[in-house]
Amino acid sequence: MYLIRKINKLPLLINDMTVKSNEDYERRRHKQVAGMRSVLDYSMGVVIIFVGVFLLVRHRFNLALNKRFPPDTIDILLGALFVVYGAWRIYRGYRKNYFK
Repeated sequence: MYLIRKINKLPLLINDMTVKSNEDYERRRHKQVAGMRSVLDYSMGVVIIFVGVFLLVRHRFNLALNKRFPPDTIDILLGALFVVYGAWRIYRGYRKNYFK
């Protein structure tokens, strides 16, 4: 009789173990994806900030690009916009709030 009760509880134990392992897998997967997206946000943020800074200060350099397309206020506006967006990407990578 004791053995029959143990055998009847076995499917519940197996089901509980699979639910826990699925939750662990999902938790690890979310952590891994969040880490990769965070690295992507950091790197893209830095690249975008560099482009923005270049647009802001390109009038100081003697470049062939400046002779063909002289800097104007649109470059300054786009440069400022790029710097702000790059900073936001870095902040988003720091927060890692992707799945909430």
